[in-house]
Amino acid sequence: MRHKRLQACIEKHPELEACVADIELAGDLLKQTFEEGGKLLLCGNGGSAADSDHIAGELLKGFDSKRPLTPEWREKLGDSLADNLQTGLPVIPLTGFNALSTAYANDCDGQYTFAQLAFALGQSGDALMGISTSGNSANVLHALKTARAMEMSTIGLTGESGGQLAELVDCCIRVPSSVVWEIQELHLPVYHTLCLMLEDYFFSEAD
Repeated sequence: MRHKRLQACIEKHPELEACVADIELAGDLLKQTFEEGGKLLLCGNGGSAADSDHIAGELLKGFDSKRPLTPEWREKLGDSLADNLQTGLPVIPLTGFNALSTAYANDCDGQYTFAQLAFALGQSGDALMGISTSGNSANVLHALKTARAMEMSTIGLTGESGGQLAELVDCCIRVPSSVVWEIQELHLPVYHTLCLMLEDYFFSEAD
């Protein structure tokens, strides 16, 4: 049976019906990653960099759920901290390392910055999501190749052509458009739905 969050997404955005199987696969890969103690790395350029930060923001704290701490954590932290903290999922947007990124662009080759971060921060059992409207962003492709070599799960979020990215990932969500701004608009309901599905799975009993 289709997840209620996914069904709601398709009802609002029927053009995403063609992406259902890939959204479900991406959700399964991410659930497995987090269940087994892994983390999610994210990368993209421009609007896709903003999307990387956006996804991290929805998963690192409560999104549609308050995610209260367990009694065990309340006992360890005390009421003040426990009242103001929420349970999160481990996510790192590779877009936020300004010092590293500028140093790497100056000292090495900037198109390998995401790959360097994935190599330094990732490990087997983690997942990397690369977001590219064209599917051909060189720095995202380098990161995905690195992640594959490190035995990380790989997920792509792109436009209808898929580009080179589609050949490098375990799961490629190709939204049905070839226009950059339309692709970006469709990416938002896709990743919001993934975040809601994950939140329901890991935190629904916490409310």
